[in-house]
Parts: sequence; C-alpha cells; structure tokens
Amino acid sequence: MTRQFPPAIICIGRNYAAHARELGNPLPERPLVFMKNPASLIGDGEAIIIPPVCREGGEQVDYEGELAIIVGRDARDLSESEALSCLSGYAVANDVSARWWQKKGAGGQYMRGKSFDTFCPMSVPVPASKVPDPQDLTIRTKVNGACVQEASTADMIFPVAELLATLSRGMTLLAGTVILTGTPAGVGAGRTPPVYLRAGDRVEVSIDDVGQIGNPVCEDD
Repeated sequence: MTRQFPPAIICIGRNYAAHARELGNPLPERPLVFMKNPASLIGDGEAIIIPPVCREGGEQVDYEGELAIIVGRDARDLSESEALSCLSGYAVANDVSARWWQKKGAGGQYMRGKSFDTFCPMSVPVPASKVPDPQDLTIRTKVNGACVQEASTADMIFPVAELLATLSRGMTLLAGTVILTGTPAGVGAGRTPPVYLRAGDRVEVSIDDVGQIGNPVCEDD
C-alpha cells in the first residue's frame, strides 16, 4: 500500500521556556518556524533508522516528543478565536533531530537535520472534537522505559490557537498539513553529558487523551 504523506509538516522550535533554556537559547519573541520533509513521516511501531549520513559530526540523533495538530481545511488569515475550528485532529509526534546537521551541517538551517527518512514518527490522529482544550494535555517521552520528558501543553509560549493564526497570515495552510507545536525540556542534547539515540533503543511518546507511539531505533548500514 502506498503511504499517504501530508502536503507539509510545519514545526515550531523553542515553544517551551525550559527547553529553550536547557539548550542555552533565548526565549523567542515570535514563533520559530521550520519544516520537515513530509517523507520523514512514519507510524507507531515503525523503526527510526539512523542513516550513515548521521555519522558525520558524531553521535547526534535526538528525540523530541510533541503535540501535532492537523489542519482540516485550507485556511488563511485565521483569527485566534476561529483557529481551532479549522483543525481536524490531534496526534502524538516525535520530532527526531540530528543535532550536528541541525546546527552545523546545513548552513544554520534546521530542515536538513530534521528531515531524514523515518525522523517523524506520528500516531493516527484523534478527532479534534475529542480534545476540548489543547492547552490542558500532558506530554511524556520515555527512552528504554525511563521517563525523560514530562510537561503540560499549558507551558507553551505560543499556544495552538496563536500558532495557527500566526502561521496562516498571508500563507494558506493546506488541508492535511501537520504542525508540530514544540517539545518540552528533557531532550538528549540538553543533558550533561548529552545522551543520544542508539541502535537498540526504544522511544515512546504519549499524550493524555490523544494517544501514544512507540518506535525502536536501528542503524542503516
């Protein structure tokens, strides 16, 4: 069966203050926006495959548990009050990131380090009607059974409605577009020493009332 990819995967960086601080970054005054290649998308249970290109720059592949939102209709110039009505669903996602490629390997642009094949595990979306308040959810990430991230979406610097209104200013968000809303503190790059994903690891991300995903990690020789 041919996999159906979304028209775009738009991502938000540094949307939790504690995460920005753990990486030594200033808090953003506006949403920090980047994109992932739609072909990076995989589902629950599929393997995160570290490709040979990610050996450049040393160990670097990191996890980022996130709330994903799915645009249900073409939308442009949304107001915050109407923004949530354009969503068709919510999902659990993992913004897998190759840190050297993110910071040094691509001229300072994030997309390359975020877009390797299999670097966007995501659950099957639940209908938007099942999530009455996207700012009242708990995100948890586990690596090999140990909890490494736990936070509330209430801690987002830019909440979901504001993100939708901002992103849609002068730019059409096509139906089916996936938006990753940022990761909380606890990523591997923020630890001392850093702890990156290796073959044999297993990453699980769950969000109350939305779902969960679990993905093994392997290397592509």
